[in-house]
Amino acid sequence: MSKFLEHMKPYHGMMLAVVVFLAVEAYIALILPGYMADIVNDGVLPGHLPVIWRNGLIMLGLTFFSVFVAVITGFFTARTAVGVSNDLREAVYEKVLSFSDAEINRFNTSSLITRTTNDITQVQNTLMMAIRQFIYAPIIAIGGIIRGLERSTDLSWIVVGATAIMLTLMGILFFIALPKYKKWQDLIDRVNQVSRENLSGILVVRAFSTQAFEKGRFGKANSDLASTERFVNQTFAFMTPIISLVLNLTTALIVWVGAHQVSAFRADIGDIFAFLQYGMLIIFSFLMISMMFIFVPRAVVSMNRINEVLHTDGSIFYSENPKTFSSDFDGTVEFRDVTFKYPDAQEDDENVLENISFVARPGETTAIIGATGVGKSTIFKLLLRFFDVTGGGIYVGGLDIRDVNKEELHHKIGYVSQKASLFTGTIRSNLLYADKNATEKKIKTAVEISQSVAFIESKPDGYDSNVAQGGSNFSGGQRQRLSIARALVKDAQINLFDDSFSALDVKTDALLRAALKKMDNKTTIIIAQRVSSIMDADQILVLDHSKIVGMGKHHDLIKTCEVYREIADSQLSEAEGEVTI
Repeated sequence: MSKFLEHMKPYHGMMLAVVVFLAVEAYIALILPGYMADIVNDGVLPGHLPVIWRNGLIMLGLTFFSVFVAVITGFFTARTAVGVSNDLREAVYEKVLSFSDAEINRFNTSSLITRTTNDITQVQNTLMMAIRQFIYAPIIAIGGIIRGLERSTDLSWIVVGATAIMLTLMGILFFIALPKYKKWQDLIDRVNQVSRENLSGILVVRAFSTQAFEKGRFGKANSDLASTERFVNQTFAFMTPIISLVLNLTTALIVWVGAHQVSAFRADIGDIFAFLQYGMLIIFSFLMISMMFIFVPRAVVSMNRINEVLHTDGSIFYSENPKTFSSDFDGTVEFRDVTFKYPDAQEDDENVLENISFVARPGETTAIIGATGVGKSTIFKLLLRFFDVTGGGIYVGGLDIRDVNKEELHHKIGYVSQKASLFTGTIRSNLLYADKNATEKKIKTAVEISQSVAFIESKPDGYDSNVAQGGSNFSGGQRQRLSIARALVKDAQINLFDDSFSALDVKTDALLRAALKKMDNKTTIIIAQRVSSIMDADQILVLDHSKIVGMGKHHDLIKTCEVYREIADSQLSEAEGEVTI
């Protein structure tokens, strides 16, 4: 809640204005019944027309002024609610961007999307109502009781009884519905997750003809959500008829008791009319508060979910006095006895990486190969500090990366992920994503090295050709080459390629690697599954069971490393691999 109050601070001025205008609006609503009583008592009964006209015109003027005040109040209320939700959304988004992979995995992507959109919308809608109802309704309720007692104390028990019934009803409904709201939001997460998986994997679903299974999976998530929503809505559906019953019974009692008092000359007709209006104001104020009891529990759950994100401390900590790379930074990367285990792993789980030590030097290509799941991509995640090492250290340019500012570290590294990710826009906008100030020459050079010239120039709009979401209008090989070009536009000293040549044909792969070789004094580290992609590397690391089991050039490893020889045997001919069987 503290985070929420922080986001309310910039809007204290508007909130104060809302309180003032709502107080004025409530005051007008409370004095109008008095004028009505005067019209009846002093105008209608004695037949005094000037009193009727004077009080009637005053009431008309106050009504128009009340409408004007209500419009101004609505304006400030909307500005406050939308402003707070906008600030919350930015804060959540900024916080998520600062998360490491550990925090992303903890919440999961679907839940983070729901918290950034649906949960904040719930808070916004509730805040917009609450600003008005929690200020206006209490003033009306308290003021109505005071003004009503001024007109007739004998009728007060009716309003007190009606109020007690309303409060009891709201309390019961609140405690029944609140636990369901938490489940409701979790089920929305689940529906989003299933929908996202189905849509992103639609080709796999169709290929395996599992539409019926996926339909059932979505149907289960959807029906669970629907049943929870149904329970909550049915619970609150009881409120409307009960409130209507209480309202009508209160009106009938006031009229009945009031009629007896008038006939016994203990009250004036106008005062009974006024008390009736005050009674209605009091009950309607509690009705407004009761409506908040429908929205507030869900908003409280949503706010707690938002606070979970905002109060989550990242698992990656940066030095308060970070070091800076020297002006003669050469891009040397060194792993010194690095050991790693995922943050949520059990104590007896095996390390993902163990005792990893190597040096990648500028002007050389270092390749990493091994079976699936041995931790190859994890090496890059540690180098980029998406996770922190469990033991040992990683040094870039002679500095431990834990002592360096995150932005400065990433500025030195060009990275191509295992999954080629493109953003909606154009080819040019995707290339400029790495460096918005990149010159045309730098873009053309990156495109040439990545072997993307032919297919870009074959498109009618060239570099301004449209890129659909995720690059779905490009083939896998084209997406990989554009991702490589984007990293090269950055012109970083260190380039990381995480199995980024897998979708390329052998010829394009060879041309691309030959072009990368010509880049001066760049430290290049490649993760690959194909031996043919790394045969000419200056240094090859062979991973097996989380450890480096071989290190050297291709022709040396063929002779000295059994794991590498087995990989080469499975992929290359005897002549290519220089394998002796």
